[in-house]
Amino acid sequence: MKLSVIISTYNSEDWLRNVLTGYTVQTEQDFEIVIADDGSTEKTKSLIASFQGRFNYPIIHVWQKDAGFRKCRILNKAILQSQSDYLLFTDGDCIPRKDFVATHLKHKEAGYFLSGGYFKLPKSISEAITQEDIITQRCFTLSWLKRQGLAMNFKVTKLVHNTYFAAFMNWLTPTKRSWNGHNASGFKKDIIAINGFNELLTYGGEDREMGERLFNLGLLSKQIRYSAICVHLDHERGYVDYEKIKHNLEIRRYNSKHKITYIKHGLDKLKNNTFA
Repeated sequence: MKLSVIISTYNSEDWLRNVLTGYTVQTEQDFEIVIADDGSTEKTKSLIASFQGRFNYPIIHVWQKDAGFRKCRILNKAILQSQSDYLLFTDGDCIPRKDFVATHLKHKEAGYFLSGGYFKLPKSISEAITQEDIITQRCFTLSWLKRQGLAMNFKVTKLVHNTYFAAFMNWLTPTKRSWNGHNASGFKKDIIAINGFNELLTYGGEDREMGERLFNLGLLSKQIRYSAICVHLDHERGYVDYEKIKHNLEIRRYNSKHKITYIKHGLDKLKNNTFA
């Protein structure tokens, strides 16, 4: 297969249903879905089962018990279970436009990882989106979003579906080419080389930290935030802990100063016990 899509989730069945629907209508279908589940209930398991058979490959559901925010750990487990040599990472609250997978494949290149973004929707529109809106792709059109009450501002330019305009905006945007967990991809061998995600980190820059170690390894990054489009569904974040975010930042600063690539608490710890 050409690519593995790794989707993180935690007890968000309504959002995950819409996200998976988005992957059923991709223009490129030669990919697998790997669900990185940080301790959801049986409801998520049942939802995933309902989507089995709707893709070219079986959905791989990688689960760990709920013991707080352990996204880095479940992502590492998902990496080990993935079957492709190229990995696309996203979240279970980000609905992909139909060319999302194809765009990542189009821009992939040895020595690089791809840095995408998202278009954040207000909660009212997030709750209004139906599976039909996703299948028809109208939830990615400005006219439909405007009818739902979306305020028009500069940010909506991200949804302008024009290849030349997107390329220009990718070049123009001042946004850093960081590893963004909701929309980023890279070669599996590069991620393995730095031992994956750092399991010492919780919420707050944990995805970017891995990207910073990829930079330390010598990789470059391509900006595709105006090309690889997904819409982000709004929700509460009860797991935010500002003290832990501060701790994460201290680790990132240390790694940057000392050009750290390989970390101890990563993939290697899981290889002999993937489902621990």
